[in-house]
Amino acid sequence: MPETASPLTIRTMRSDELPLAVEWAAQEGWNPGLHDAAPFFAADPGGFLVGELDGEPVSVISAVRYGSSYGFIGFYIVKPAFRGRGYGWAIWQAALARLQGRTVGLDGVVAQQDNYRRSGFELAHRNARYAGQQSPDVAPHAVSGVQLVAIGQLPPEALQAYDRSFFPAARTDFLQAWVTQPGTVALAAPGDGGLLGYGVVRPCRTGYKIGPLFADSPAIADAIFSALLQHVPAGEPYYLDVMTTHPAAVELVTRRGMLVVFETARMYLGAAPAISPDRTYGITSFELG
Repeated sequence: MPETASPLTIRTMRSDELPLAVEWAAQEGWNPGLHDAAPFFAADPGGFLVGELDGEPVSVISAVRYGSSYGFIGFYIVKPAFRGRGYGWAIWQAALARLQGRTVGLDGVVAQQDNYRRSGFELAHRNARYAGQQSPDVAPHAVSGVQLVAIGQLPPEALQAYDRSFFPAARTDFLQAWVTQPGTVALAAPGDGGLLGYGVVRPCRTGYKIGPLFADSPAIADAIFSALLQHVPAGEPYYLDVMTTHPAAVELVTRRGMLVVFETARMYLGAAPAISPDRTYGITSFELG
């Protein structure tokens, strides 16, 4: 086990400090959303840790609790000048301790996957970030028989109920903040017994990301995805994070000529939860699941 070169103080981040973690994620090339800090903090105000040396932040991590039995780790970053000294290991242990007794998920970058395995995490599926570029002529694209409405027009309970099929625990505060971020468009396909799908597009450091994209059928997923793309300005890149084990999701992006630019692996410590992989066309966030 590595030893830290000097004492590291690990504490909970305040809300006004969370943009530091988002900025470090941007420097790592993860391309966070412009306004991600607020919904991330809403998910679990105590779920973000910072490691300091004499008051200087040198490492960050998130260990977000959902409900009573699930947690998710993200934002695992050590400032480059301080790597290789054990500071990452120290804050990693603090994150695991905060989530002790829960099933824990993460989306691990390729370089860290072996390290996660050594901590007991096992591969559930691989993810790929696909990128496309908006056409100079953005033409409306409608899919016959699929009605779409702004999520804000629906009762909040409808969104929360549908989302529970795709996530191991309720994430009420996070979802409300996620779909109302500045510059964000969130659309849903209503049905007689509830939603049939929903999706969100938000502005990022580079271009726009769509996520989540959940739908009961490929046609509904295509309708939501196509409608969200209408809100991406001409010439701008756009991204969708896809489970590579879902053929219909891969077909959705490859049909549009989108290409893989980034890969992760969803890994779990404990039993992998059942979260409707056959209806998951786009992951919400690599940082928070």
